[in-house]
Amino acid sequence: MKLYCLQENLNRGLNLVGRAAAGRTTLPITNNILLATDQGRLKLVATNLEMAISCWIGAKVEEEGAITIPARILTEFIASLPNDKVEMTLSSPRSKVLELKCARFEAKMSGVDAKDFPPIPHIDDGASTKVDADLLKKGIRKVVFAAATDDSRPVLTGVNAEFDNDTLTLAAADGFRLAVYKLPLASKMSQKVTAIIPSRTLSELQKLSVDQEEPVNIMLSPSRSQIIFRLKDVELVSQLVQGNFPQYSQLIPQSYGTRVIADVKQFAQANKTASIFARDGSGIVRLVINPGKDETKPGNMVISARAEELGEDTGEIDVSVQGEEAKIAFNTRYLAEALDAITEQQVALEVTNPSSPGVFRPVGSDDYLHVVMPMFVSW
Repeated sequence: MKLYCLQENLNRGLNLVGRAAAGRTTLPITNNILLATDQGRLKLVATNLEMAISCWIGAKVEEEGAITIPARILTEFIASLPNDKVEMTLSSPRSKVLELKCARFEAKMSGVDAKDFPPIPHIDDGASTKVDADLLKKGIRKVVFAAATDDSRPVLTGVNAEFDNDTLTLAAADGFRLAVYKLPLASKMSQKVTAIIPSRTLSELQKLSVDQEEPVNIMLSPSRSQIIFRLKDVELVSQLVQGNFPQYSQLIPQSYGTRVIADVKQFAQANKTASIFARDGSGIVRLVINPGKDETKPGNMVISARAEELGEDTGEIDVSVQGEEAKIAFNTRYLAEALDAITEQQVALEVTNPSSPGVFRPVGSDDYLHVVMPMFVSW
């Protein structure tokens, strides 16, 4: 193998695929990055066996070949080089030493035969669609944080993706909250398909598609065990979580006793202030909603928190209230993350009683909702 490429492009490619390198693993070669010539370009691949990222960069290829090199040392070395042309040479097909030259710097790195690298699944036949990159990134940001982080219920560590005609519905839940976002597909799905995508896969996809302008191509394997996302010069393939996602529609209250419309920034600021005391008070923030007495005096919402040995905090914001006075308490982090996911100026909070879930919806949009279970407190 012998080729030339630009340090800037190689450095970017290594950083993209390096996110999938395994780290601690029982299969040492997954700590390596595969470098292989591919139709006049250099292909970089990393995998942790659950997810694999492939990236292609421009190169001048003089001799075909492939090798795997430890990800950490290769990435750090390339990052330290000047922005110049990098020469890569593998002296013979049997050689396990890659020689690199850039400007006045040289290095030799011991690798492992590319034949020992785990095969990367190829999905060329299956249910497929396209989705606008910006909408997909927005959808991931609005739901992925609500997925469970422990493996006690594996299906909750993923995001449920339902492809139905020209709509994609993303849903994530961890037993304490539920986030649901609907977005249009750029091309219709030929059949209704549901898949549970690991939350880490979607988090990495969000990072990979930062500069993506073209629609993202999505394809599921016929067996529904894998999914692939194709971006410009990058592919992300992932195993899917097997199992049945909860029927989350049953968790969404169909009615409410009180509906509050509040300014998102003011609500978030009041919660942030209360969280200082909530940290030492089991993370509990109390909300008391008071309807306005007449047209001249608007309703208000009191946001408070207390820590037994430290003190308490009380904040108040003006709100529009439909219904009766209400009380409910939330975990301050869950409340903060729910508000952070709403990009609109106002949010509607629907409350039934102190022991029923609260539902957050952006005002002026019906594509998102967030359900948070209440905290049980003595008022």
